[in-house]
Amino acid sequence: MHKDVPLADYSTMRLGGPAKFLQSITEAGEIPTALAWAKKQGVPVIMIGGGSNIVWKDSGFDGLVLVNKIKGFSIQPADAESSYVEIRAGEDWDKVVARTVKAGLHGIEALSLIPGTAGATPVQNVGAYGQEIAHTLVSVQAYDTETKDFVTIPGEYCQFAYRDSRFKSADKGRFFITGITLHLKQANPTPPFYPVLQSYLDEHDVKHYTPDVVREAVIAIRSSKLPDPSIVANNGSFFGNPIISKTKFEALHAKFDDIPHWPTKDGKEKIPAAWLVEKAGYKNFHDRKTGMATWHKQCLVLVNEKATSTADLLIFRNRIMHDVEHKFGIKLEQEPELLP
Repeated sequence: MHKDVPLADYSTMRLGGPAKFLQSITEAGEIPTALAWAKKQGVPVIMIGGGSNIVWKDSGFDGLVLVNKIKGFSIQPADAESSYVEIRAGEDWDKVVARTVKAGLHGIEALSLIPGTAGATPVQNVGAYGQEIAHTLVSVQAYDTETKDFVTIPGEYCQFAYRDSRFKSADKGRFFITGITLHLKQANPTPPFYPVLQSYLDEHDVKHYTPDVVREAVIAIRSSKLPDPSIVANNGSFFGNPIISKTKFEALHAKFDDIPHWPTKDGKEKIPAAWLVEKAGYKNFHDRKTGMATWHKQCLVLVNEKATSTADLLIFRNRIMHDVEHKFGIKLEQEPELLP
């Protein structure tokens, strides 16, 4: 147990105040003990992973922060054509993807190079290039703070939606995730792929598709656009792609005939947030007042260049959101979680 720990060290944006208490968790059985201790102290508890999707407030956290470092990975054959992959929550996500690809398993290769831990993937229903964790997730293992017991939650009860789940919305804070189980196929991915990925494969004359080939392509695409959070302070894509009604899209399309869009299954339209941010005037934008900027290769990534407080980040965020809403009538939603 550590006291008065700077939480800027536990967010890839590298901002935020101190935690009153902080403890690393390496075994699931340590969670009830830590919660009992916190109850005696009369303080709240938060569990985090790698901090890649977290922004801490400047006030810090007047409670106990548990850092999930529970390790474990195993592959069990399900049948002749697929396997179950059991992953403990503290495992580095990209290393998990690498191990499944090495085993010839298909289903999460497009989720390569996404920073963070495995336990964080169901919370936001992590997705990229046409794949989502919801597509392969069998179950989530967690400690339920209401029943005070360890539980297994089937994927169909996770209430997955676009960048959302019960762990982020309806039951936020209730479950401390300890592991996940995926069902992956012993097969090669088949086209057509997500447009950006398909374009890359076509440009490089790739015609034999394997999980490894797709992983390498995704890594190349992401590396060309996104900064490494271990080098440049950022949370990756800061805003989610808004989904709007068909009527609203048609009105926008009449004013902006070049607006990109993708139809959704429920008859709505998904608009790329990066396009909105760029058209609002924030391409390769550097704000001297706040010390924040947009990444020169991808304006959806907010970069901490010289910011000294989360307040600086929020001023910059609010300015972008205001200008996008003023220009397009669309309210952007922040993806990284602002804690506490």
